[in-house]
Amino acid sequence: MGEPEDAELMRLAGRGDEQAFGILVERHQSMVIGTAARMLGGAEGAEDLAQQVFVRAWQAARGYKPTAKFTTWLLTITRNLVFNECRRRASHKTVPLEDSAAERLGAPGESAPEALQLRELQRAVDAAIAALPEAQRMAVVLRRFEQMPYEDIAKVLGTSVSSVKSLLFRARGELQSRLQAHLGAD
Repeated sequence: MGEPEDAELMRLAGRGDEQAFGILVERHQSMVIGTAARMLGGAEGAEDLAQQVFVRAWQAARGYKPTAKFTTWLLTITRNLVFNECRRRASHKTVPLEDSAAERLGAPGESAPEALQLRELQRAVDAAIAALPEAQRMAVVLRRFEQMPYEDIAKVLGTSVSSVKSLLFRARGELQSRLQAHLGAD
């Protein structure tokens, strides 16, 4: 027999089954933390926000109705908390995602100038994404990093598929404009 589905685990969690909920946390925590980090412009606060997401999910488990995929429901909670945190941090400056040791050293066979140029480009991309309006940023993060279909993004954002496509079109234009210098386009 295969792994239990998310909806079944939530049904069990709704009855107080902490072990079932623990499986959901393990299964989805990296997605929630990653989405939060990308939306907040860095890892700072992402784990705390993810913990809040799962606390809210646990509190809502008893009344959970699987009308959408569990991940869509979970990312809707994430969206709400991230947007609140972004508003709270309204005056914060963008902090790029932390470099890993491998990124600092560069890839095997990559020269130091190439590694530096790649890090600078990554920082510019992170800063450009962080500068997008909330809804555009969330659409980009869910589409690009979580590979979510337009329909699921629309559910997370509480909007239509055509609105998601419009958000992504505008976001891509803004990113292209902000990154022209790094892309060699004039």
